[in-house]
Amino acid sequence: MSDSNTTDFTNIFTFILLGIPGLEAAHVWISIPFCVMYAIAILGNFTILFIVKREPSLHGPMYYFLCMLAVTDLVVSTSTVPKMLSIFWFNSREINFSACLTQMYVFHCFSVMESGILVAMAFDRYVAICDPLRHSAILTNRVVAKIGLVVVLRGSILILPYLFLARQWPYCRTNIIPQPFCTHMTVVNLACADIRVSSYYGVFVQIWVNGLDVFFIVVSYTQILRAIFSLPTKDARIKTFGTCTSHLCSILVFYIPRLFFSLAYRFQQNVPLHFHVLIAIVYLLMPPMLNPLIYGVRTNQIRGRLLQLFTHNGT
Repeated sequence: MSDSNTTDFTNIFTFILLGIPGLEAAHVWISIPFCVMYAIAILGNFTILFIVKREPSLHGPMYYFLCMLAVTDLVVSTSTVPKMLSIFWFNSREINFSACLTQMYVFHCFSVMESGILVAMAFDRYVAICDPLRHSAILTNRVVAKIGLVVVLRGSILILPYLFLARQWPYCRTNIIPQPFCTHMTVVNLACADIRVSSYYGVFVQIWVNGLDVFFIVVSYTQILRAIFSLPTKDARIKTFGTCTSHLCSILVFYIPRLFFSLAYRFQQNVPLHFHVLIAIVYLLMPPMLNPLIYGVRTNQIRGRLLQLFTHNGT
């Protein structure tokens, strides 16, 4: 297929992913840190799942939510990074139209799910600190499963219109996507039609997901901080707040790159394209890589079980 930017692609079958425009000569070198980040993400998240499954003392709401977080991180990274690395290493830039839309849907769907899981984890911390005596009665396995189902359904349903709208547009401007994976606006911006519906719906999803989720997290932590400051001793306050630090770090790791990604997209005319793409890749890889490290280092039960495994294997 021709790489021309002006050919009629109304019945387009293939997109061309450019990787990092302007830095093609350095693709192999650039791929090294991203490959390492992906390897850490895969190893770390599977380790979290393995430890929680093997250790009965970790069969509780906080760790069930952590497993949900690990699964979403694995899916988000694995849906995009292997193709990205194939572009960097083998110049394999073509992606089937249906595969591109599938990648787009999975990426956005599981990103929304991850935001919902962070809200669920905030609720778990709220109940554990503000009403500890009823924590096990409120967050039963059945309730945790229902919360997980709601998170999955919300992500799946909210992102479905992305797929339907992207499929209906005619594509006749170009088939070149100036980054190494497919996202909603990078795809629909190639359409030769009025895409305001897609654009407005994308803004709605961002406000609905980011706005509401951040609001619920802030409300939860407002109540948590009130409960912590009401404790009688400094040691009790520090110890109780320490149970929240892993979750707070995960929130920052998820939302701060997301904020920079959104700002870079909104002001993309003032930001070099390669910088915008690099921010997008960091946004993609940071949470899957850092979440298992955060919980592995900060959570005593997981850290202890890890040390026990390595010590046992060493002997």
